Amino acid sequence: MQQILGIDVLTFLVIAPALAALIVLLMPGSKVIVRWTALGLATVIGAICVAVFFNYDRTQEGYQMVVNVPWFSLLGSHWHVGIDGVSAAMVLLTGILTPLAVLISWEIDERVNMHLALILFFETGLIGVFVALDLMIFFLFYELSLVPMYFIINQWGGPNRKYASTKFFIYSMGGSLGMLLATQLIGWSMSAVPGDLVQSAQAAMPALANFTVGSPSFDIQTITALWPHFAGSGGTFLGVGMETVKALAFLGFFVAFCIKVPVWPFHTWLPDAHSEAPTAGSMLLAGVMLKLGAYGFLRLVIPFFPDVWIADINILGVIQTNWAGIFAFLAMLGIVLGAFAAFGQNDIKRLVAYSSVNHMGFVAMGLAVAALAYAQNWSNATTEHMQSAIIATNGAVMQMFNHGLSSAAMFLLAGAIYHKTHTRDMTQYGGLWVKAPIYGSIFIFTSMASLGLPGLNGFVSEFLVVRGSWPVFTGLMVISMIGLLFTGGYILKGIRAVLHGPFNMHWKDYNLEIELREVVAIAPLMALMLITGVVPNWILPVINDSVMRILGG
Repeated sequence: MQQILGIDVLTFLVIAPALAALIVLLMPGSKVIVRWTALGLATVIGAICVAVFFNYDRTQEGYQMVVNVPWFSLLGSHWHVGIDGVSAAMVLLTGILTPLAVLISWEIDERVNMHLALILFFETGLIGVFVALDLMIFFLFYELSLVPMYFIINQWGGPNRKYASTKFFIYSMGGSLGMLLATQLIGWSMSAVPGDLVQSAQAAMPALANFTVGSPSFDIQTITALWPHFAGSGGTFLGVGMETVKALAFLGFFVAFCIKVPVWPFHTWLPDAHSEAPTAGSMLLAGVMLKLGAYGFLRLVIPFFPDVWIADINILGVIQTNWAGIFAFLAMLGIVLGAFAAFGQNDIKRLVAYSSVNHMGFVAMGLAVAALAYAQNWSNATTEHMQSAIIATNGAVMQMFNHGLSSAAMFLLAGAIYHKTHTRDMTQYGGLWVKAPIYGSIFIFTSMASLGLPGLNGFVSEFLVVRGSWPVFTGLMVISMIGLLFTGGYILKGIRAVLHGPFNMHWKDYNLEIELREVVAIAPLMALMLITGVVPNWILPVINDSVMRILGG
């Protein structure tokens, strides 16, 4: 599967949602026709995403379905796209969730064309990030994804949508500014890489044959091969020592991706954005957009900055650590404090939003282990943590995929009950199972998947993260278990508040049962939660082979 309509498949996947968005935006006719058209186009694109995943050959080394053609020659940037097992899994997740979000968006009655077009355009930004192998292309689509989500929240969100969308945009743009500067620093400093270093790298990696000494480069594979060695060779760029340049670039990427994940304490935009976004916006925001930050860590920050991750840091003359340890500490705080915050919520959407901070903390913890092991292997210090890092990183990527399924489903259910009761206050629910038994059954199933019940998808990924992180950051994982305990607490609190207890007679004349359209939208997510929990090897080997290649350098 290499081409569609004469265009390579990955380029087609990037541009097709944007073209679909344009078609939907300009369509005349009734809302029904527009909705069915948008759903049809999103489903076709989703089917191609599924086909790309299953056509990916995990036994083949390197990136696949690669296209590398000149794009912005003056900057040394190319249209360079390709996928490995990690990006294939993320493309699959995006392709699955987008048509389901479009289907849920049928509840929107105002400016239907624009709303559905923004969802499709958002898909272009997401897929563009996951297939980019050029740093400028990566940054372009990373920023592009902000715009449609801002308008989705700002125009169709809840009562505080203006505040939430502005906060979301300011946080994201603040992080992206540092990321842009770091991207420029890296790309243009590549022009100062010594010729002998390039020659030795080209002898080992034929893929670097097209790199010209003295030219800027934003190619991710080239930067991964040359940049870490150059930074440690005592060189300078614009009269500044490369160690300083490296540290500044690291901070730019680190903060930007911490905001996106989100890692504590960079998470405060998330509850507001989630709680005010329309249901489809929350599904895509939690399901896919948060993964851009985690993907950025794995694709860029870990391989670009191995020496920075293990550089000694002395805190107040008492604590001796490194950036990998700091990252793991922040991940632990996200797990624990995210669970505490979720447990304290009575707003159903804010509970699910804080649960994302909790669950994505496990992703960050797995990535911290990966960063430490990769850096130690790169510096030839030790490989004692490599096996643990492979397990933890597999768990982190699996958690990215699994959280995408369960969080999207939870926000779908939160939106379903909100649109029937017009309140998110769980204290106003109570005993709703007697009025909505099908909804209640689906709610419990999805909650158990989010909880990490064995046999469902959440257990597989969180177990792998805990198993891989335990030998490396034992003390932090012991504390993280408190967060795991309170995960059960806030899930059970949500189930009790919504479904159990005395029935609130206020709802006796309301039809609270889940609609057929909502069942159709959540059914594929439930199926994947069960399949992944019982037979995780339909996706795990694809992820594992790429993880081993990444950590092997």
